[in-house]
Amino acid sequence: MEEATWDQTELSVGQLAQRSGVAVSALHFYERQNLITSRRTAGNQRRYRRDTLRRVAMIRIAQRVGIPLSQVSAVLSLLPDRRTPTRKDWERVSACWQADLDERIRQLQQLRDDFTDCVGCGCLSIDRCRMANPHDELGTQGPGPRRLLTRTSSGPR
Repeated sequence: MEEATWDQTELSVGQLAQRSGVAVSALHFYERQNLITSRRTAGNQRRYRRDTLRRVAMIRIAQRVGIPLSQVSAVLSLLPDRRTPTRKDWERVSACWQADLDERIRQLQQLRDDFTDCVGCGCLSIDRCRMANPHDELGTQGPGPRRLLTRTSSGPR
């Protein structure tokens, strides 16, 4: 497989897969989902603009932190189709996830820090549960781990 060089403006699917660390089948899937685009050569081979590497990196990172592909697609649709995205374009796109990522970080920190204590799930199996949630009083506030769920959430995530 031919390795991509730094001065190439377009990459074959194999080069994109090698450089991005994503399987060719996944790249084809991303393309079917309209997350990335390619053009076809006269020989019907796919060619991707080099900036597709950034899109694939963003998709991989988003998947790694649990952002659904539908949200990734919505954010990537804000990027220009006909030109290479600028730094300003990427700043605008990344700002879309700022509040969501901040909330995810807060929830993960809360899980890390508080899950060893009573979470208000109603199990009453930890010695502190009977003091923190006597008679499962938190159950009147709704289902699930009441101490870990935010008051603004509509339910478990």
